[in-house]
This record gives sequence, structure tokens and C-alpha cells, in this order.
Amino acid sequence: MDEALLEAFHATAYHVCLDTLTWATIRVDLPLPAQLAEVVGSQPWAFVTAWNPQARRRPPAENLAAQRELLAALLNQPGATVHPAIGVGSSGWSEPSLFVVGVGVPSLDKLTKAHGQLAYVHGEADGAALLRVLD
Repeated sequence: MDEALLEAFHATAYHVCLDTLTWATIRVDLPLPAQLAEVVGSQPWAFVTAWNPQARRRPPAENLAAQRELLAALLNQPGATVHPAIGVGSSGWSEPSLFVVGVGVPSLDKLTKAHGQLAYVHGEADGAALLRVLD
């Protein structure tokens, strides 16, 4: 991954919708906000998307279909809970996303790679948000 794209991932605000009025924002290398730490408890969590694989724009209908597939796969993981989310870059770029709790890194790696993603944000319990760059 080139330096500019890596920088963009770090500069992105990762917004999670907890209910109709409550949003919490994740930032790479910082601890989870208190509202999300309560939701996560002691479980692993991740912020993922199926939109725009390989950081290349594609038609909205294709993105929506892929996102539905990813959501279905996440909901089939035992013990997983999923919240709607959106990543918003400093340049104004944004992608609908999913905040998932209760799914470990091996499963997340497999699912995100299957959807052509270059990286995702994840963590354990209320620890720091980490950027996981995929091969």
C-alpha cells in the first residue's frame, strides 16, 4: 500500500451508529470512545466495508450487493453483532461500512480479503484502534 493511501486510512474518521441519535467516532491509534467500549465489552471488534475494493471506485449497485454479502456473512458468525457505520476521509471521501463485535481477526481477514479490501480497523475490548493492512 502506498504512503498516501496509508495516510488516508489513518486520517479517516470511522463513525459508528449506536442508535437513531447516538454516533461514536473511532480514530486509528486511539482508544475506543466510552460509548463503544460499553458495547464491545471484552470482545474483539472491527470496522469493515465491502465498498470500492482495492481502493478503486465501482458502481453503487455493485458496492451495495457486495456490502449485503459481507453483512450476511458477518451475521452468520456465531456471537456477532453488527452496527451501521460510515468512514469519512479528510478529503470528503466516504464509504458505508459496518462495525462488528465478536468476530476474530482470522475470520475478518478472510471476509475482507474476499471483498478485495486493502485494510480494516480493528481492536480488542477497549484497547487502541489498529489499522490491519492485508497482503
